[in-house]
Amino acid sequence: MTIKNTITNPFSILSYLGPEYFCDRQKETQDLRNALYNGRNVTLSSPRRMGKTGLIQHLFQQIPAKEAHCFYVDLYHTKNMSDFTKAFAEAVLSQRMTPFIERVGKEIMQFFGSVRPVFTPDPITGSMQCTVDIQPRNEEMTLQQIFAYLEQSKQRCYVAFDEFQEIADYSDGKAEAILRTYIQQLKNVQFIFAGSKRHIMTQMFLSPKRPFFQSTQLMSIGAIDEKLYYTFASKHFELHNQHMDETTFHELYSLVNGHTWYMQALLNKIYQNGSMEISNDDMLLALNQWIEENTPAYHTYCRLITDRQFDVMRAVAKEGVVTEPGSSAFLQKYHLGAYSTVRSAILALDEKELLYCDTDGNYSVYDRFFGLWLQRQY
Repeated sequence: MTIKNTITNPFSILSYLGPEYFCDRQKETQDLRNALYNGRNVTLSSPRRMGKTGLIQHLFQQIPAKEAHCFYVDLYHTKNMSDFTKAFAEAVLSQRMTPFIERVGKEIMQFFGSVRPVFTPDPITGSMQCTVDIQPRNEEMTLQQIFAYLEQSKQRCYVAFDEFQEIADYSDGKAEAILRTYIQQLKNVQFIFAGSKRHIMTQMFLSPKRPFFQSTQLMSIGAIDEKLYYTFASKHFELHNQHMDETTFHELYSLVNGHTWYMQALLNKIYQNGSMEISNDDMLLALNQWIEENTPAYHTYCRLITDRQFDVMRAVAKEGVVTEPGSSAFLQKYHLGAYSTVRSAILALDEKELLYCDTDGNYSVYDRFFGLWLQRQY
């Protein structure tokens, strides 16, 4: 059964559904492919939920097996090098499974003597999944074996480490140096280091004191062009006997500044609700549905921060975008007091990923729907 036959809503918010349901990113896809094909590793950064994971998955689907084997490794929940090695091994071994399980099994065991992988079919997709148990004493050996396995592959290998900034917080403090030592020796493997914490990714790859200093091509992604997004959305609505005019779409796009996940979330609800002539009221209904569903989480966010942090976050939400948080006009308008305390609050909120600072130094509430909820509540 193909993905197309099981699709019920073309505006996915959870996973990559295939090229037909992927909007634009043609230049970014080609730039990534050119870099990898020509032997350049890439640092790919974007705000969370802007679509970097979907872009990586879209890229890997475009690459034929005769060009390269592609491996995606999600590091978001990893806490140390043991977690990293386990995630890396499972991603590689799961991807390398073929119908010739016995032959592949022998090949794997020749390289991974320190690992006893267990292969089981995914109950939903039917594809083979791998789990491994790595003893701490075998951790370094296993990591060496993974890199050796990829380097000796008959095909080139492309590896994407998603949320790569997580390794900066590993307890041993040596992850960057260890990985850099292995990676710089590889000739058959190219890497995408993707991350959503811009300041950490910048430090990791642009600071002369860090192991990965100037070792990659830097890329970032932002909002998809509004006209291209409208063409994409309009096509899928028309196939569902729905119509959205450009004015309504512009209001939706402006509401969340074109941020991909929030765009998809609203379009998903609008598609579900089924109005044939989509109006501003339909858009606001979809927004209200999302905000109502997430209101308990928003109350929790507010309880987990200090009163001063809440005051600053609420002020940013009211403004939408704050270009000069230290200006007297902003501080006085919201009775925030001294900038020194406001600055401390901003740094704390940025660290908690409740506020986002773009490359121009502008601040906004990271979760677009949370920001709109704050505007309404306070």
